[in-house]
Amino acid sequence: MKNFSLMILAAGYGKRMKHLTKEVPKPLLKINDRELLSYNIEFFLNIGCNKIVINTHYLHNEIKIFVEKKFSNNNINLIFEPELLNTGGGIKNALSYFGEKNFLVTNSDILWNDDNRKDINDFISEYQNIKFCKLLLVENKKFKGLKKKEGDFKLENSLISRWKKNDPHLYFSGLQIINPNIFSQIKQYSFSMNLLWDILIKYNQLQGQISNSVVTHIGDINSYNQINKI
Repeated sequence: MKNFSLMILAAGYGKRMKHLTKEVPKPLLKINDRELLSYNIEFFLNIGCNKIVINTHYLHNEIKIFVEKKFSNNNINLIFEPELLNTGGGIKNALSYFGEKNFLVTNSDILWNDDNRKDINDFISEYQNIKFCKLLLVENKKFKGLKKKEGDFKLENSLISRWKKNDPHLYFSGLQIINPNIFSQIKQYSFSMNLLWDILIKYNQLQGQISNSVVTHIGDINSYNQINKI
């Protein structure tokens, strides 16, 4: 894959990390002496990403200084949100950076690594053909770190619906492909991507694919400590 664009969601407070994010934004917490944001940026640059957009809010200057120091030679754009816009609002606010082309979005607290490379390349191999939105999902046994007792979604014939009791547990990996046109009917300024996903689910338009590799979600202080020990 070459020449795709990526947005990294990095604006949140990271409150589930407790004292760890009092002075350090969650994307700059370290696993094996590398920042979570470094794992994200380097992973996607290595598989052909040529433009990255990062939204920021909490301790945004720390992220700005980090990116300018470590990735000054890369095409990385920072968007400061004076007020949090939630996931959907944050992405909508960044649409001008992507034009009419499809792009990828990842959560900054996913620990992408070389084991995921084949899966991600497969997931994005025809990303420009996605008409609406496509999510990468993970089975329970391959989703490490923070996860809920309930699943997120159900997948049938490559189409996503919401998880219901007794369905197999499938979790959202944090990675999605987005066609910018899906935002055209959304008037809200601040909103969750769940709003859009539910609209797409209603019309059988939300696509999905299951990861074959382990995906690690550094979602709270317990998962952070656990992964750091490993």
